[in-house]
Amino acid sequence: MAHTMHAKYGLKRVVNASGRMSILGVSAPTDTVMEAVKQGGQKYVEMADLVVKSGEHIARLLGAEGAVAVNSASSGIAMSVAAMVTKGQQRASLRLHQDPIYVNEIIMFKGHNVQYGAPVETMVALGGGRLIEVGYANEGRTEHIEEAIGERTAAILFVKSHHCVQKNMASVEEVSELARRHRIPLIVDAAAEEDLQKYVRYADLAIYSGSKAIEGPTAGIVAGKLPYTDWVRTQLHGIGRSMKVGKESIFGLLQALDEYLVKQDNSEQEKAALAELDSLSALPGVAVSIVQDEAGRAIFRSRIRIDESKAGLNATQVNDQLREGDIAVYTRDYGVKQGYFDIDPRSLQGDDITVIANRIREIIGG
Repeated sequence: MAHTMHAKYGLKRVVNASGRMSILGVSAPTDTVMEAVKQGGQKYVEMADLVVKSGEHIARLLGAEGAVAVNSASSGIAMSVAAMVTKGQQRASLRLHQDPIYVNEIIMFKGHNVQYGAPVETMVALGGGRLIEVGYANEGRTEHIEEAIGERTAAILFVKSHHCVQKNMASVEEVSELARRHRIPLIVDAAAEEDLQKYVRYADLAIYSGSKAIEGPTAGIVAGKLPYTDWVRTQLHGIGRSMKVGKESIFGLLQALDEYLVKQDNSEQEKAALAELDSLSALPGVAVSIVQDEAGRAIFRSRIRIDESKAGLNATQVNDQLREGDIAVYTRDYGVKQGYFDIDPRSLQGDDITVIANRIREIIGG
């Protein structure tokens, strides 16, 4: 069915070895999650009631005081910033981009202002925040934040992500302690993180993607302390209207969350599945190894290192050919300039791993 639908609209088959990436549609939810999407979509509900009740359910699961389902982690950033800037006032929220707000500064480490498909700073601006970058691209200390705090500070934004600079950076625990000491709200963007309870403990508002680790439909979660989550909900009638989440997505998200919290750790099986790629080391100039995720999550990937002098192609060329074939194979390609790319096992389906191995043999073999 899936392949016939792809064919109908002229779309390629995609092998997703890049992980939960938005460019490929993030994740593939289970049948039970899609059934919840179907049931939720085919019945009417009072949306205001659903927003409140779904938020209460999510908050219970995450150990938060409150929560709001949103349509993506990106909108979660924009709406969280808008919440802190307007303090949830109705008029300020509706006139966010007309009435100047004095207390609108959002402090963030320079090494956290990453481009994840859109720049973090764009979402801050969308939420009416004025970004104050502190520290350096390769160093962010709590003192850097502390020195920037002033009467116009609305919040501190901390981004926990593999995209960010990891070295010489203050931890979320340290930044949380500083924020509490200065009584300044802390927003933590933990979009792809797997520990859903952790960031709720340290942040006033924690943001998660509903479709990355949780593997729900396209959605996001903002969870945290009161009254901040109420302030986020106020934004649904302001900028949040253009980011609204449909009833079908909310029901799918709730089902995915229920499943996620009882899901077993598959990292060992995933690591074992990657063994099929080990034989590629026999190819000239190819070396295969296993690496753990940069941000410390329990995710293991195959690293395929290409030595151009022996393989006749560099990592960028091999990666481009994988992506541009009749079956589009997307790797995790942040390292191609350094001579390698990674194969993430989490989103592989069916015979995907064999397809990848065969394509690399074809490409290197010419």
